[in-house]
Amino acid sequence: VTMPCFGTTSRTRSNAELLCQELGVTFRTVDIGNTVKAHFADIGHDFNDHSVTFENGQARERTQVLMDIANQTGGIVIGTGDLSEIALGWCTFNGDHMAMYNINCSIPKTSIAPLLEYAAENLPAEAAVILRDVIDTPVSPELLPPDENGEIGQKTEAILGAYELHDYYLWQLLSGVAEPEKLLALAKHAFKDKYPEAELVRVRDLFMKRFFTQQFKRTAAPDGIQAGP
Repeated sequence: VTMPCFGTTSRTRSNAELLCQELGVTFRTVDIGNTVKAHFADIGHDFNDHSVTFENGQARERTQVLMDIANQTGGIVIGTGDLSEIALGWCTFNGDHMAMYNINCSIPKTSIAPLLEYAAENLPAEAAVILRDVIDTPVSPELLPPDENGEIGQKTEAILGAYELHDYYLWQLLSGVAEPEKLLALAKHAFKDKYPEAELVRVRDLFMKRFFTQQFKRTAAPDGIQAGP
């Protein structure tokens, strides 16, 4: 089910449809734009105010649509949020945060692309080409309007910093390293000259803040599979 709205780009929408076509997967489009606009009118939110309400209204509507279609079909909603997003709370509470079961909850973001590449190697040629374009697409929730060229206007790593840094800090934290200065020292050694120290500090501080303040989302999260160590 694809649910295009205000930030959806032709690239991601096309890739979703083409990949389903190549794999023989049933494809259904539910355009949620008018519904979300009506909801904004109901709560008195200005459509031109692209604040968190503008973003989360779309995410929560998508979850409602999926769950109601699940009721129609006797199915369940499979969550797609990965370990990195869950650790950072980079999801809309009761939006993409919620599902009946979450299959990616123990897989860090930096493992997703290699897993998809492995899958691409075992797919028919056309499907592999599409999947590799998915891998090359910037990570984005696509909740803000595209840029003037119709490209993705909201890039997650431009906001949060590189996921490989967040995943590194998460790995060290779960391994027992909680001292901020030690985290920084380890990151400086691991990434050497790849990132300036100021960026290592910025991402570390952002990670630590979000990891602890977003616990309320993990407390209310669906069950999921343990796929890693």
